This record gives sequence, C-alpha cells and structure tokens, in this order.
Amino acid sequence: MNDLEYEQLTDNTLLAVEEAIEQLELDLDYESNGGLLSITFPDQSKIIINKQPPLQQLWLATKFNGHHFEWRDKQWIDNRTGSEFWQLLSDAASKQAGSPVVLAPPQSGTE
Repeated sequence: MNDLEYEQLTDNTLLAVEEAIEQLELDLDYESNGGLLSITFPDQSKIIINKQPPLQQLWLATKFNGHHFEWRDKQWIDNRTGSEFWQLLSDAASKQAGSPVVLAPPQSGTE
C-alpha cells in the first residue's frame, strides 16, 4: 500500500467510527483532529484512535491497553492478538461504557 492509499484508508476508517458513534443511543462525545479521534465516555474515560503513517498502522488506546493494527485482507488486524479492529473497538467501548456497545462500519463496505 502506498502512502496515499494508507491516508485514504485511515481517514475513511476514522470517519466510519464517527458515523458509528452517531448511530448509538449512548451519550458519547468525540473529537477528531489531525488523524486522532478521541472518544469520551460518561465516566470521562477515553478511547483514542490515531494514525501512525510511518508504520502504516492504526493505533487504538483504551482504558485497559493499547493495540496496533495493520491492514490485512481488507481489514485492520491487531498485530499482537490477531483481533479485528471493529470487534476489538466494540468490546473495549462496551467495557468502558458498562453496557453493550456495537460499533460497525457502514454497510457499504467502504472502511
């Protein structure tokens, strides 16, 4: 993947996360700035998602741990656990929210 493809892919993923948050009935705040998306939960804990262009990775930091994702087989995969980005994000958000949270990309398949 070249740098332009990486930028488009990560920008689309961050936008898809914002759109998924908007669809929730849970009151989450988020702020996006320069390749970093910060999600704030009612208890003031945060999940941070940010781009890492030199490594062509997407990083996810939760209240509990951090994950580095690489693009493989048309999805972001955690290079340590093998977990898929959206599933791990939903699991982490559920833990931090204290109730089930399902975050998913738009149905069009354009992450």
